Amino acid sequence: MTSSPYSIVPLPKQIEPRPGELRLLSSGGNPEARIQHVMSSALADEAYVLNVTPDSMQIDASGERGFLLGRQTLRQLITPSQTVPCVCIHDAPRFRWRGAHLDVSRHFFGVEFIKRYLDILALHKLNVFHWHLTDDQGWRIEIKSYPRLTEVGAWRVNREHLPWNQREPQRAGDVAEYGGFYSQNDVHAIVRYAEARGITIVPEIEMPAHALAALAAYPEFSCMGGPFTVPPGQYWPISHIFCAGNDKTFDFLASVLGEVSGMFPGPFVHVGGDEADKTEWKRCAKCQQRMQQLGLRTEDELQGWFMRRVGMILTSLRKRMIGWDEILDDELQSDAVIMAWRGIERGALAARRGHDVVMSPATHCYFDHYQGAPEQEPEAFGGFTPLNKVYEFEPVPNGLSLAETAHILGAQANLWTEFIATAAHAEYMLLPRLAALAEVGWSPKEARDYADFHRRLELLQHRYEELGLNYSRRVA
Repeated sequence: MTSSPYSIVPLPKQIEPRPGELRLLSSGGNPEARIQHVMSSALADEAYVLNVTPDSMQIDASGERGFLLGRQTLRQLITPSQTVPCVCIHDAPRFRWRGAHLDVSRHFFGVEFIKRYLDILALHKLNVFHWHLTDDQGWRIEIKSYPRLTEVGAWRVNREHLPWNQREPQRAGDVAEYGGFYSQNDVHAIVRYAEARGITIVPEIEMPAHALAALAAYPEFSCMGGPFTVPPGQYWPISHIFCAGNDKTFDFLASVLGEVSGMFPGPFVHVGGDEADKTEWKRCAKCQQRMQQLGLRTEDELQGWFMRRVGMILTSLRKRMIGWDEILDDELQSDAVIMAWRGIERGALAARRGHDVVMSPATHCYFDHYQGAPEQEPEAFGGFTPLNKVYEFEPVPNGLSLAETAHILGAQANLWTEFIATAAHAEYMLLPRLAALAEVGWSPKEARDYADFHRRLELLQHRYEELGLNYSRRVA
């Protein structure tokens, strides 16, 4: 293909170069104040038309999201000499879900970094922030009806000087002081910050497994009753899970999900559903009685019933359930969304069954993987996902019909933080791989070209430096 004459990432749908340039004020004033915003109901939600002439800059869009995205493109066109090339750009995203995830359970990141993370997403025209708020190693969101979730569940003993997988559990006399949480006021402020940048937040409350921080606070919702402490590292299997035979478990989850739904105006709540070891359910009298009452043959079927009951809670709250692709093994309500992490094939299967799908396979979208030779990189979870591998990712599997293809909502990067304890490290793992995934989610498939992207990335890296962002230079 012909190389783009401009260094815009992600690559717009259609660029028409025109002769001349517009000169901006070289000192004082805000260049964006000169932009004319024109409402056009004919354009889709995130579509925009950017028209630059020697005398004017105009963005046409149907609403604020389109104007935001048009302004992001315009910023990339402004040269160091404060000119803008004359051009007409017709643009719209390929996918409606262009997301990035952040795990704040394994390591807590404060409000200011969450806002910075949202700024990074907006810079790349991403529109979904998947906020992984709970897991074994920490509960990070205030729930007023269950205050011990943050009083106890948000804190663990400090073993940060030891390797993640070799950390001894909390002992008698140890003080749990490492962690943190977001107050509901914090959450409301972050939601407003995201909305102003055209970003929807999808909160995740993990269940039935990855729940040990919650069970440390409220052991009565476990099968065996505890006591538990919040683990400072990772222990396998993930066997301490919510008791499916206890009706009070679902009262608890309904209260939690009710408060969470009230904090996040978006349509989705993520409920996990992954990596649940059923050992405790097998030896729990209440869970076995539940299975007998319902005529369930296996503990896997019990998880299916568990997730369907949670789905009904979310439906009553006017939210759509989304979960990791393990929940595809259950008989789900038709509007449940599958986040495919164990492979593209899982997403294809979900689409064939009529479920909406977010593609996030670990092979291409897990940014806790190495991006260079391990001996030259900070410690990572494992795997190898360099920039070019992210860029080659195709979210739509081969062999789907048009109707099935319509179920592919888009793609998402996931940043798990077992080995990421600082904001600078998180940025390093995210950038510039996020730029590659942004182009996968935004640009037409036939227009994508890695060599051209690599050229355009150079200017984007200058923007990273101007913004003080830490990024990897491994961009071969």
